[in-house]
Amino acid sequence: MPRTDTPALSIVVSRQGAEKPPGPPPLRHLPAAAHQVAPVLRAPAVTVPVIDEPGAIRHLPPASSSRMRRRHFGLMISFVVLVVLPALVAAWYLWTRAADQYASTLGFSVHREGTTPGLSLLSGLSSLSGSSSADTDIIYTYLSGQQLVAEIDKKLDLRAIWSKAEGDPYFTFDTTGSIEDLVEYWERMVSVSYDSTTHLIEIRVLAFTPEDAQRIAQAIFDESTVMINQLNDIAAQDTVRFAREEMDKTRADLVEIRNKMTEFRNKNQFVDPAADLVAQNTILGSLQQELAASLIELDVLKETSTPNDPRIPPAERRIKVIEDRIQVERGKMGDGSQGDSKEAYVAIVATFEALTADRVFAETAYQAARTAYEVARAEASRQSRYLAAHTAPTLAETSRFPERGTLFAIVSAFLVMLWSIGTLIYYSLRDRR
Repeated sequence: MPRTDTPALSIVVSRQGAEKPPGPPPLRHLPAAAHQVAPVLRAPAVTVPVIDEPGAIRHLPPASSSRMRRRHFGLMISFVVLVVLPALVAAWYLWTRAADQYASTLGFSVHREGTTPGLSLLSGLSSLSGSSSADTDIIYTYLSGQQLVAEIDKKLDLRAIWSKAEGDPYFTFDTTGSIEDLVEYWERMVSVSYDSTTHLIEIRVLAFTPEDAQRIAQAIFDESTVMINQLNDIAAQDTVRFAREEMDKTRADLVEIRNKMTEFRNKNQFVDPAADLVAQNTILGSLQQELAASLIELDVLKETSTPNDPRIPPAERRIKVIEDRIQVERGKMGDGSQGDSKEAYVAIVATFEALTADRVFAETAYQAARTAYEVARAEASRQSRYLAAHTAPTLAETSRFPERGTLFAIVSAFLVMLWSIGTLIYYSLRDRR
C-alpha cells in the first residue's frame, strides 16, 4: 500500500496476517526545533478504511456537518412569540403608557400613659390600658381593613384620585369598581410595614400626583388617631364602670353593717357597750369596797361588844346583801345566768367589737373605692393613648414608581420560565412516542 505524505494518521482495520503500517518516527529523530516547540496541529477529516475481504479496502465518507431542522425553527419561533414579543409589549406599556406614581412616606408608633405611682397607691390601679404592642397590632390590622378605606374614600374620594391617569388601564382604578375592588387596589397602592420589635409602623402611599399621595397619608394618620381615641374611650369607660361598680358595692356593704349596728344598739338598749362595761366595772368595784368596809365594821363590833349585841345581825345582813349584789353584777359580766340581762356583757361587747371591725373595714374599702372612682374619672377625661409620628407625611419631588426596570425583569424572567417549562414538556412527550 503506498504511503501518503499527510501528517494525519490513517486507521487501518486488518485481519490476522496483514502487515501493520509503520508507526511515527521516535522523537530522537526529530530536529532540535521540534523538541523546543510542539505546535498543535489540527488534522483534517480522514476516511476510515474498512477491510471487507482479504486484499479489498473500502473507505467510508466523512460525517456531514449539522443542519437546521424544522423543529429548530419552530423552537426559535416559539421563543420569539412567547417570550420576545410579550416582553417587548410589556416594555412598551411600561415606558410609554404606564403613568408616573409619586410616593409619600408616613411613620408613627402608638404611645400610652399610665397613672402616677401616687395615684396607683391610692386607687389600686396600675394603668388604664394594656400594652402598647397590642394597640399597635390593632392599628396595623385596621390599616388594611375596609372601614378605613371607606372612611378615607368618603373624605377624599379615592376613586377619583386613583383614576386621574388616562391611557393606563392597568395601574389606574376603574371608577365603576365596588368597595371590595377599592380595598384590593388599596393593597397595591398602600404598603404597610410593621416592626414587631420596636412597634413602629411605616406606610408608603402611591398616587399619580405628590399632593394626592401626601393627602392620603395625612388622612391615614388622622383616621388612625380617631381609632386610637376610640380605643382610649372604650378603655376609660370600662375602667370608670368597674370603679363605679366597686364603689357601689362597698357602699352597700357599709350601709348594711351600719344597719346591723343600729339594730344591735336598739336590742341591747345602749349606744356603746364598752362604756357600759366600764360603768359596770365601776359599780362592781364600789360594791367590793363597801363589802370590805362592812366586813371590817362587823369584825370591830364582834371584838368590842358581846355576842348578843343587836348591831351585829344588821351588819351581817348588810354584808350578805352586798355579797349577793356582787354575785349578780359578776353574773352580768359572765354568762348572764345570775343577772337580769338575757345576754352577758362579755358576749355583747364581743359582738359589738366584731360589728365595729366590719364597719371600719367597710368604711376603708368604701374610701378606697371612692378614690379609685375619682381617679378613673380624672384619667378618662384625658387621652392616655395617642399616635406619635416620627415621620410626617412627605411630599415627593420625583416619580420613583412604577419600578419599570424591576417589573420588566420580572415579566421577562416569568416568560422565559414558562417557555422553558413548555419546551421541556413538549420534548418529553415527543420522546415518548
